[in-house]
Amino acid sequence: MVTHVLSEYIASTQFKDLPQEVVEKCQLHILDTFAAIISGTTLPAGQSSANWIKTLKEDQETIVIGTTLRASALNASLVNGMLAHADETDDSHASSLTHPGCAILPAAFSLGDARGVSGQELIKAVSVGYDIGPRISKALGGERFFDQHHSSHSVGGLFGALAASASLLGFNAQKASYMLGYGVQMASGNACWRRDPDHVEKAFDFGGMPAHNAVLAASMVSSGFTSSRESLEGVPGLFAAYPISSRIEFATEALGERHELMHTAIKKWCVGSPIQSALDSLSSLMVEHDLDHRRIDQIVVDLPAQSAPVVDKRDMPAVNLQFQLSLLLIDGAITFHSGHDYDRMSDALVIELMRKISIKPRPEQEFIDNSRQAIVTVYQSDQKQLSSHTLHVRGTPKNPMTKSEIQEKAFGLIAGVLGKVKSHALIDRVDHLQNIENIQDLRSLLTPN
Repeated sequence: MVTHVLSEYIASTQFKDLPQEVVEKCQLHILDTFAAIISGTTLPAGQSSANWIKTLKEDQETIVIGTTLRASALNASLVNGMLAHADETDDSHASSLTHPGCAILPAAFSLGDARGVSGQELIKAVSVGYDIGPRISKALGGERFFDQHHSSHSVGGLFGALAASASLLGFNAQKASYMLGYGVQMASGNACWRRDPDHVEKAFDFGGMPAHNAVLAASMVSSGFTSSRESLEGVPGLFAAYPISSRIEFATEALGERHELMHTAIKKWCVGSPIQSALDSLSSLMVEHDLDHRRIDQIVVDLPAQSAPVVDKRDMPAVNLQFQLSLLLIDGAITFHSGHDYDRMSDALVIELMRKISIKPRPEQEFIDNSRQAIVTVYQSDQKQLSSHTLHVRGTPKNPMTKSEIQEKAFGLIAGVLGKVKSHALIDRVDHLQNIENIQDLRSLLTPN
């Protein structure tokens, strides 16, 4: 039975079972998510959630990362999750259509920080979360599930955070099955977040709600709550509720053999996932042909049909393809600040270039199979036509960023909040996270002076 197999995996996996390459990549994903959280404190979702936590009077057992605030593990997990997806900086898992890190790490870290667990325990829990959450979302249908207006990001993030929380607390298989049972009831999310102009509801849906619900379920099961032992399979059951898209066998496929961390992308660009490959393609053309935006008549971007609406002429800078490509052409680079600058979206030159950029949705099977590709075609005023096809965007498993690239990205995101000295120290400590006996030692490095 699927619930039993997943529960046994959650309960039995130990740090020593993880291949060293998984441990090393997990540390990089933890760093990348810390960077997303810390940079998220400067954005609307981060500011809204920080203002909310200030109104609460409660035990201050753990930190709100990137701030001087303290909160209960339950509420810190919600805020840390919203901070982690305050924009499009965090990691993504293409085949399941999820952003695993923004839900998994906030839940595991908030529980772990409150209890003073070791770095190895945190790594093990996070790895288990990545193995469960994306599998559940993929088994529900991934993009087919999303096409029915369900939020794969919320549901996959929830089950990843539930698994990480159960693993961190050392739950046996029966308690882990209770966690999954409550997860079936908590699983929620509608793709109406695509109409959110401020990335606040989206931050709650992708990161805050899943992390919070996982920590809530963990506290309930810890205190003696029980639930169904077979919540995923059968009728009724999670997958029976979504018969159009579900493939239940994907929930356990290669479990323990294929670690989903190794198939999760760390973004080079702090923008929506479908924009990544378009930026890579345009960047290549700029280097190869010394493009001058003043001599461009039109740019057409071929994107997978299911991805195109997500980034076409959106209100938010970080998920607006036309805005990001225009910035790259004008500035020659995209920084965290410029990529989130609402004022630049009203700049006359930016508007002029944005009007020249259109998206061509591609429904063909080869675009469905590889949903993170793009073809950028530039039509110049001298009738010259240039094109670049990015099949595997930088940061994806088939074109991964190096450790130094990921650390450089993290430094650029956190130095403005923590300062250069503390940022370098945090990056070094996370690089040796498996040797830390108590993750509370990270508190001073994760909070500003």
